[in-house]
Amino acid sequence: MTNGNGRSGPLVVIIEDEPALAESVSFALETEGFRVRSADDGVDGIALIRRHRPALVLLDVMLPGLSGLDVCRQIRRDSDIPIIMLTARDSEADKVSGLELGADDYVTKPFSMRELMARVRSQIRRSTRTGQYADTNEVLRGGKITLDVDAHEVRVDNEMVELRPKEFKLLETLMHRTNRLSTREVLIDDVWGATYFGDTKTLDVHIKRLRHKLEKDPSNPERIVTVRGLGYKFVDDQ
Repeated sequence: MTNGNGRSGPLVVIIEDEPALAESVSFALETEGFRVRSADDGVDGIALIRRHRPALVLLDVMLPGLSGLDVCRQIRRDSDIPIIMLTARDSEADKVSGLELGADDYVTKPFSMRELMARVRSQIRRSTRTGQYADTNEVLRGGKITLDVDAHEVRVDNEMVELRPKEFKLLETLMHRTNRLSTREVLIDDVWGATYFGDTKTLDVHIKRLRHKLEKDPSNPERIVTVRGLGYKFVDDQ
């Protein structure tokens, strides 16, 4: 089984034989802006990976026929694509085996979609900066704002603007989702990590700082706008 859509975000391949779970994960990924293709067995999953070269693979350990561990072994023979294993609660041995075979992370079923999305974003970010996509200089633009990911530079109207590390990461997350809502939960997960349990006002403080550094009129922002009760959105009207 495969599916896809017209989005332009990174492609994630799901190899999972539980249709309900595969559909739920696919929906969550698409909501986050990812493209998705899925397979319900290892053989079809490997074929998808070889055909499309995804940014990340979500791989169930317990698959019919070719096991998830065998799939992981085959992927690692010729690729360093990030792999997140989906494991059963009591399968510690499978977790260890998966990591030893080259998996990058694992999530234990049942899992929260929030945690899974945070781990997906983390692995794709890491591979973008240090792995197979590291030679691609990613530059994000919106209006007069330019963010160079590799150079870690932000310019407004060609003038350099100094941002603190968390401010830079927050702006990067917002610009990756230009003209789409970034919920408070997504922003906190991406910038501070899924295990952060501090005051959410920290996010508001960082948004305020960004506006003062980037907006022509911080009290009436045109780029980093509030979506009341939900989060924030980076707006590019060009």
